[in-house]
Amino acid sequence: MQWIALLLEAAPTDAAAPLSDPVRALGWWALRFTPRVARVGHVVLLEVSGSLRLWGGLPALLSQVLKPNLALALDGYAQAATSLEAIAQLAVAPCSPLQARAAWPVDALPLNTLAAAAPHLPTLVRLGCTTWGQLRALPRAGVARRFGAPLLAALDQAYGERPDVYPWLTLPEVFDARLELPNAVENASALLFAARRLLAQLRVWLQLRQQGVLALELIWYLDERRHSAHQGALQLCSGAPTQDSGHLQRLLAEHLVRVTLPAPAHTLRLRTLEVAPWVGTSNSLLDAPTPAADGWLQTLERLSARLSAHRVLRLQPRLDHRPEQMQRWLEVDSTFVASSPLNKRARAQKILKKLTAHASFTADTSAPLNPSVTPAWAQPHAPTWLLTQPLELDVHHGVPHYHGALTLLDGPQRLEVGWWGGGELALRDYFVARSAHAGWLWVYRQRLGAADTSVTLPAGKDTGLGTSMDTGAPSARWFLHGLFA
Repeated sequence: MQWIALLLEAAPTDAAAPLSDPVRALGWWALRFTPRVARVGHVVLLEVSGSLRLWGGLPALLSQVLKPNLALALDGYAQAATSLEAIAQLAVAPCSPLQARAAWPVDALPLNTLAAAAPHLPTLVRLGCTTWGQLRALPRAGVARRFGAPLLAALDQAYGERPDVYPWLTLPEVFDARLELPNAVENASALLFAARRLLAQLRVWLQLRQQGVLALELIWYLDERRHSAHQGALQLCSGAPTQDSGHLQRLLAEHLVRVTLPAPAHTLRLRTLEVAPWVGTSNSLLDAPTPAADGWLQTLERLSARLSAHRVLRLQPRLDHRPEQMQRWLEVDSTFVASSPLNKRARAQKILKKLTAHASFTADTSAPLNPSVTPAWAQPHAPTWLLTQPLELDVHHGVPHYHGALTLLDGPQRLEVGWWGGGELALRDYFVARSAHAGWLWVYRQRLGAADTSVTLPAGKDTGLGTSMDTGAPSARWFLHGLFA
């Protein structure tokens, strides 16, 4: 057996342990090295004999355990063949994480480092027993009659003659941690400093459970003597599972800026509301690091937290041929899950298949996707800006006017849609037109089902397609729908 004992730089007092428990966080962190982790008081024990081959031996494992960690600062460690010996070595001469020291011989270990001997220590000292070896040299029958069998059992366990039995540390199903603040906090932004410790523990919990957080809640408990409200809460949502405590900290800072505490807060509590399996990124065979796939999503989340959700919108395409119905803008909320770059092609092909099934055009979904290749209904010139409501134009002698007579350059592009879905019926012929004062325009003629006629434009009007253009009946209504840059 091989045991490692770890001690934090500042162990909590018994009164603060239930609320602020860095020893528990150290135990969770140690679970990444071995599943057999136990807590004895303020010491965390690791039984690593079954993990040495995985980590490449004890020196390699110790180098990983003692690697500098920003969240958990170790004050010392000890290694031994039994758990009680490791605890005793840690109490007598803890090794610095940066410098190893020679271990004490087992027989020379002071008797006060054996917890089972503490109640009988004054009597043992008067008998001349101050070390483990001296106690072991006494007759076993007499020690059992005078001090009880538990002392002999602990001594046998310390020398490896009895097995070490501990309740092994396990992770809870839901992360829920509390932290008592050293001083009452009246400014909500000051809560962020204390919340960082809870976020560090959350990251360890997520890594060990191989999960990412989607929603979490920060609760602060208020001084009830100052206000009727006894607590406040703030919920954070992420569009994709994340283990990045730095990103969560930035989101929390953006939200806390807009929070006003009605009374001083004395305790914080952080708990997870929703988690999802974590899928890590594969390392690249090339020298260049693989870029983060969700960096832009984190930017959207920070903007949404800073500017409020109704000011950060996302585009949702719709299966409709009418230009004003092809898309709508929604708030970026927790239901918005970003797709990785590898899934963008599949999502685009899926949309094209749906459009093919509901529309009159055909698209080759097996062909490589190219931003310059658009479906048949979107092939003609599309305007840069689309009017919220089409503007009806004046018509003189069958020719639409907008700051003067319009010259039709391209068209018609016929659109008939709406009748199968129960929506508004649209019978339109779209044209690209030019105005001498307004520039290039996108206009359409609304058809009423009457037979179309060919109207010859006035002389001198160059259509770009000849001397005549099909403009429909003289009574047809014309609308301006878009503007070109």
